[in-house]
Amino acid sequence: MVQATGEERAAHLAREAVELVDAGHRERRSSKIQQEEENCHQLLELCRRYATHKDESAGKEAAAYLRTDGLKPPENVALESLKLLLGQRANAFSEIQDDIISGLVRHNSSVRQYFSNELQVSVTTFFDDIYDRGDGAAVCLDTVVLDPSVWPSEETRLHCESELFQLFLAKLMESGHDLDGRSLKGIARLLVVDADRLQHLVDDEEFEVILTSLDNRLPLELRSQATLATAKYLEVAKEKGEKQFSTLIGAMFAKGRLDDFIIAFSAVTAVFPVAPTAAANVFLSDEFMSLLTPLASRDAKRKKVEIAVLDLLNAACINRPCREAISKNFSEWLSHTLTNGSDEGSELAAVVLAKIRASETTQPSAENGKPQVEDSGVSDLVQRFKGLMSESKPANTSHAIEGLAYSSVKPSVKDQLAQDSSFLRDLITILKKHTTDSSVLYGGLMIILNLTKFLPNLSDEQKKMGQLKDYADASGGKARAGPDPREEEEAVLIRCGSVIDAGIMSLLVECGRLAMPSIHDLTAQILLALARHRKSRGLLAQQGAVKLLLGLAIPKQGSSIVVTATTQNASHALAGILVSVDPSLVFPSSGFPQVTSAVRPLLSLLTPPETVSVSADQPRDLLPVFEGLLALTNLASYPHDETPADLIVREGWSAVEDLLLSSNALVQRAACELVCNLMTIESGIVKFADGSQRAAQRLHIILALTDSDDFATRRAAGGAIAMLTEYDAAIAAVLERPRGVVLLLGLCQEDDDGLLHRGAVCLHNLTCATGDIGTRAKEAVRAAGGIDILTALIKKTSNQAVLQSAVEALKALVQQQ
Repeated sequence: MVQATGEERAAHLAREAVELVDAGHRERRSSKIQQEEENCHQLLELCRRYATHKDESAGKEAAAYLRTDGLKPPENVALESLKLLLGQRANAFSEIQDDIISGLVRHNSSVRQYFSNELQVSVTTFFDDIYDRGDGAAVCLDTVVLDPSVWPSEETRLHCESELFQLFLAKLMESGHDLDGRSLKGIARLLVVDADRLQHLVDDEEFEVILTSLDNRLPLELRSQATLATAKYLEVAKEKGEKQFSTLIGAMFAKGRLDDFIIAFSAVTAVFPVAPTAAANVFLSDEFMSLLTPLASRDAKRKKVEIAVLDLLNAACINRPCREAISKNFSEWLSHTLTNGSDEGSELAAVVLAKIRASETTQPSAENGKPQVEDSGVSDLVQRFKGLMSESKPANTSHAIEGLAYSSVKPSVKDQLAQDSSFLRDLITILKKHTTDSSVLYGGLMIILNLTKFLPNLSDEQKKMGQLKDYADASGGKARAGPDPREEEEAVLIRCGSVIDAGIMSLLVECGRLAMPSIHDLTAQILLALARHRKSRGLLAQQGAVKLLLGLAIPKQGSSIVVTATTQNASHALAGILVSVDPSLVFPSSGFPQVTSAVRPLLSLLTPPETVSVSADQPRDLLPVFEGLLALTNLASYPHDETPADLIVREGWSAVEDLLLSSNALVQRAACELVCNLMTIESGIVKFADGSQRAAQRLHIILALTDSDDFATRRAAGGAIAMLTEYDAAIAAVLERPRGVVLLLGLCQEDDDGLLHRGAVCLHNLTCATGDIGTRAKEAVRAAGGIDILTALIKKTSNQAVLQSAVEALKALVQQQ
């Protein structure tokens, strides 16, 4: 190797030095350019104009920039923009500062880190600075204190979280209740995330001020935040919280002022839906009832609390003992208010009366089986609610829907509503207009569900237990009559037909597009009931039911389905429709939805959901299994594609195979029919004819089913064996079974042409097989009396297909004798 000279080394070092100098220059230049670009960044310029010159248009542009998807400012720009705003007092700027600060915290970690650093210096000082800048800015304090990534330690974060929570409480107590709900939002959010750790910071005085924010005269947004905070606190505080709640409500009553009564009633009303036990304990207490009863009087002075009392009674109806107490103590006052109260009071009284009357069961007469005369007041209430629905006031609509949702549990009301086609069409129209109002939509769908709901399917054992219970409960030792005739299947099917004719599918399709799990659950239940109406299944499919049900049965894309009540009901409804509708009409050969999308929901019906417990007292409902198998059988014979059948074998074979051994004859038959249809594809045939011991065991099961007591099962099993015996491995499995050939000859002695044809084909396949397996098969058939049986078959049948197979089989046997 040639050594470099001293001059060469010096020149090389000089070049490296020049390159380093150039690189440093380029880096400084790049950094300078970047800094200049950031200093001139659009957002920073807008914030400068807004902060320095109070330019409102610049502030609005900055807020719009931060709301635009895909636009995220550099970290330095975001931090400098924030400091421009925080450099001056909150009252120096307009409300637009709230949007800008919220956007910066949302987008930039440097801004969140700055918040954290300031909180670590002084939580109180930074809280006071941020709180007055707006709703969103105050919420940002929660966002930062709940983000572990911007804190040096969990201990520091938890300390700041506790102090921040106490500052929000202090702010709420200072203002009584801030009308924008700012402090309540902070309290509620921290309790939702970390109530277990923060609950000890809520004393009686602080809990009381939260409860006063439940006053029904305050804005809904404020009450919603107070309800959320109350619910979370009671959830974690348990007995301590319930005792606090009861004590504070009692203290409000003790003040004896109408305003305090209204606040107390409002608080209990708000707690009923979120903590019913705590609310019911207060409501049913002697002290509360003794104070409430005089207020529910006809005294004109009490009109101020009328709405608060009615709201309370309405909410209390969620609890059965409370309903009974209302019925006993307030029925007369409610009836008076119904006809003499204010418009709002009258409507609320109607809703409460509907709820307590709906819970009063009407038993059929033991003498004639007909329903006893029901309270005529229920019918009057229904007419009142129907009238309210025709009015344009939102409150009227809400009260009418709620009242009808409860009233429609009664059989008489179900028939009354279902027979009114104009009412059904109007209801559907109203619900379409209120798809964004979850309470109205939910109540309306409950009405539809009540009209279409069938009695549960009971096993024989459950029916016997019910009869014994009725006998034990009946007076005089006489068993009561069965269910109300208006609840029997035929009556419900008629109501389902009326609902379908009114155009319910257009509403349900819209409900399927909403991101509301509770609405999806009701939609699936309604569709399951409607799918029982066999004559309308084609119409349901035509109006989009299949596509809707696929969306409900598979809420998320993926290879597996998490079975919930919604997906189970949707899958069952899908099965019901696909049992009666030609799959090729629902799933076009090219287009959407694809036929394979229905396979997994249907397969999910074959195994019991993990959430459902099965016992001797509560056996598994096999109707979904049966209809799922029937629907899969239809898909397995889809004419345009073998993919559905392949998917059934690949993902559902284990469940189908287990059901071949079901003790339920109908389920066993349906499983056998599905297996028969799967014998048209290679993956299905391989399960029985790959020569393995497991395949032979499967074939023995099918072979045994050719001797089933059920005609349809014998026919399906015979069809499967007829296709399988085209393969030597299947013939070998038949010969291995001691009575295998005898069972096939049994098919040849049936009276039905279909079974005779299957038996003749099986014998033809055995006797016409080649090689050693063919020789063994002929010997076995002859030994079992096959010649005589085939001869007799030929003499008694005139079916050409049967004759052809039987003659060829007999010829093969005779030729080698």
